[in-house]
Order: sequence, then C-alpha cells, then structure tokens
Amino acid sequence: MWIIMLMVAGCLCGFILFRKNIVPPDDVPYRGLHKLSVIIPARNEECNLPYLLDSLMSQTTLPYEIIVVDDFSTDRTREIAERYAGVTVIAGTPLPEGWTGKSWAVWNGYLHASGDVFAFLDADIRMAHHALGSLMKVRERSKGVISVVPFHHTEKLYEKLALVMNMLGIFTFTSVFEKRNPKKGLYGSCILASREDYEKIKGHESVKSEVLDDLLIGSKFVEAGIPVTNFIGYGMVSFRMYPQGIRSEVEGFSKGAILSTSTLSPWTIIPIAVWVVGLLVSDAAFVFANTSWALSLFLGYILYMAQFFYFIRYVGVFGLLIPVLHVIASLFFVVIMLYSMYQVVVLGEVRWKGRLVQVGGRRNR
Repeated sequence: MWIIMLMVAGCLCGFILFRKNIVPPDDVPYRGLHKLSVIIPARNEECNLPYLLDSLMSQTTLPYEIIVVDDFSTDRTREIAERYAGVTVIAGTPLPEGWTGKSWAVWNGYLHASGDVFAFLDADIRMAHHALGSLMKVRERSKGVISVVPFHHTEKLYEKLALVMNMLGIFTFTSVFEKRNPKKGLYGSCILASREDYEKIKGHESVKSEVLDDLLIGSKFVEAGIPVTNFIGYGMVSFRMYPQGIRSEVEGFSKGAILSTSTLSPWTIIPIAVWVVGLLVSDAAFVFANTSWALSLFLGYILYMAQFFYFIRYVGVFGLLIPVLHVIASLFFVVIMLYSMYQVVVLGEVRWKGRLVQVGGRRNR
C-alpha cells in the first residue's frame, strides 16, 4: 500500500509543480517605443543558427538589430551569420581571467548593442512569427525581466532521452514556490530585459565567473527589486537542444544538473524529490516483475506514463516510445545526475563546448 501511496503522491506533486504559464499569443505587431536588440552568443552553431536567423527575419515585429557574437567557432558559424542582411557579426575576443565563455560573449554583444531592450537568445532557439512582438508586450506588462523555457523539438532517439530532464526544467521554472525565492533564476536560452534593468545589476559582469550565469543573474534582478517572470514556450518559443550528438547532450545537461539545485526554494525541491522518487519506484516494475509488488509498481508506472503524455503536449516532442518506456529516460536522468556529481565533487570542473570551467568560476581553459 505504501508503494502505491508514494507513487500517487509523486504524481500529485507533478501537478502541483506544473504551471501552464504560456506567453499569450498576439498577432498584432508591437508598436511601442522600445527598440529591441537581439544578442546571440554562438560557438560552433552552424547546425542551429540558420533556423534562429530565419525565424527572426520572418517576425511580425522585426528587431531593431541582431547581433551574433562568434565565440571562436571552428565551424561555419560566422560564415552563415554573415549571409543574413542586417545581422551584425562580432568576432570573439580572448577570454579575460575570471569570465566564463558564454557570459563574456553576451557581454560583448551588449557592448555593441544600441537598443533599449535586449533579447538574449541561444543559437538553438526557433521562434513563431509573432513571438518577438508577444514577448515585448509581456515584458512591458511584467514591468521587469522575463525568460522562456522553450518547447523542445526532438528528432533522433537520443534527443528524446531528455524527457525527464525537460520535465524537471519546467517544474523548476514554473513552480509556484519560486515566486518569493530570492534566488529565483532565469532560463538562459531566452531572456528579455530592458537596458535600464540590465545595467542596474551590471549585467553579465555581475555573474561573469559563474557556470549557472542564467540562474544567478535572475537573483541579481530580484535583489535589485526587479520582477522576474518565467514562461513556457509552447506555441511561441522552441529549440532543438543537441543535434550534434549524445555527447553534447550529456555535457549540456550535466554541467548544471547538481549545481542548479542550490538555487531552488526548499518548497520546490521537496515536491520535485517526491516526484522523482515516485518515478524511479514505478520504473522498478521491470526489476520486480515476478514479485508480489509487481501489480502495484505496474499501476504506478502506468500512472506516470499517463502524466507524461499529459505534460509533454506543453514540454516537447518525444514521440510514443520514450513516454511509454519512460524507464529509459529515467535511467538517462540518473546517469546525468551521477556524472554531474562526479564533475562537481570529484573533478571540481565541468566541460562544455570544448572548454573546462572550474566550479566557482576561478578559471576557464
């Protein structure tokens, strides 16, 4: 009986954590007075960048300027960006002591920007035609900074393994318990902030040494009294996270998996932990198939499967196989967490895009 109660409690925690906080679609172009500068840090993004730039060129509200910061790419990133009329391409400069690569690239984009609102977009983002106008209006209504957790487009099987990781991302950024968290984070793939607010906190310079620059810059805005609001990107903002292969997927998720928990409210961590434990217990149905626990575990497994199918409509494209065999996604999650712990606790550094970043940001190479 306790097993069933644990799995039911886990599913209930999922419903408590999940908020369908989408950006209201608005086909009417933004007609306000603010000029939007789009800043895109790009390091070896030839696979992703064309999708983002094509989507930006087709917006009902066109940005005032688009700045791509080529962060020492060894592929065709710069060549692709230069093909687009109106896109300013900035060559990366050597990384100063104490800075992480992405923060330095974003900061250089800011130094060249002339707009009074900034959209910081990762190169893997793809936007609906009316996304920028809708985001501009929502940011103005929020009277602060906004970020969007993108809808995850997956194509290959290994990409779909991110099911549990993406669900936890949604839980983390839409949790009602994060509203009053002084360490409330932003989702770094898509952030909109006014120049005034950004400069008030000294922008990415204030988190220059941090691996989790997006989460920690959110807390800087909160400390400055600037509201932080997070949305999910369903129907508006999407991405394909790791088309380059499973190695980049493992590196991408593991670099912040353990560290990110330190920024969450305990009231968010507890229901997430219950949800994860319930999920892993239900996945044990395959181990205890020939025991007296089998029926209870199987019912819990079905319950979680149904919840996955309900949630993924707003989270991403994961097909049928992985939600049905969510035990595979759970195993991937466990591997990511163990590898992240190994990097943080044993190595003291994480790897991302050919760079090693020491935890605490003391050095990069």
